[in-house]
Amino acid sequence: MPKALIVGAGPGFSASLARLLAREGYEVALAARDTQKLAALAAETGASLHRCDASDPAQVADLFTRPEAAEAEVVSYNASFRVRGPTVKLAPEDVRRTLEVCAFGAFLVAQQAAAHMLPRKAGTILLTGASAGVKGYARSAPFAMGKFALRGLGQALARELHPQGVHVVHIVVDGGIRSERRPDPGQDTLLDPDAIATAALAAIRQPRTAWSAEIELRPWVETF
Repeated sequence: MPKALIVGAGPGFSASLARLLAREGYEVALAARDTQKLAALAAETGASLHRCDASDPAQVADLFTRPEAAEAEVVSYNASFRVRGPTVKLAPEDVRRTLEVCAFGAFLVAQQAAAHMLPRKAGTILLTGASAGVKGYARSAPFAMGKFALRGLGQALARELHPQGVHVVHIVVDGGIRSERRPDPGQDTLLDPDAIATAALAAIRQPRTAWSAEIELRPWVETF
């Protein structure tokens, strides 16, 4: 049974990905700072739960001592943190935390995943990006900084690891995602998390002769 690890798991895309991978025969592991919120998803998918702050090097290293992570063919980084407001009023520690979760944590997880995948010359690392990694928005400078850094990480890793057999895909989620708290007003104007998961699975299954380093997903009403 192939293994998959989702770091920063929660509702939305990561939950949809967990369900889809479980249906496709993967043994799924879910990692997050708060694992209690994942109990229902774990019961539904048969996933194992692992408490981990992805921005902490020691905790990430410990996570990858476990077979569920070390042997994962697919590692998805979904952790995110966001602070908004006028730049002159932002708390520096909130900005630091945004960068730690959005970018530094992704580096730590990708570093550990690559270390275990490279000897096998196989594996897929998924990095979940956002509109903010392509274009900055007013009152959202920290998130743009973090997501731009994540995109740069994905590009650098793809160029380094693809020739060694490890597939790295940065997924730009450009638009709002439908959820219980954010129902679609109609006509598919919000991204469907299940559809994002389907696109991620297609990327995982790409033959190495035509690997994507980045895919952009947006609802049809977006004007780019």
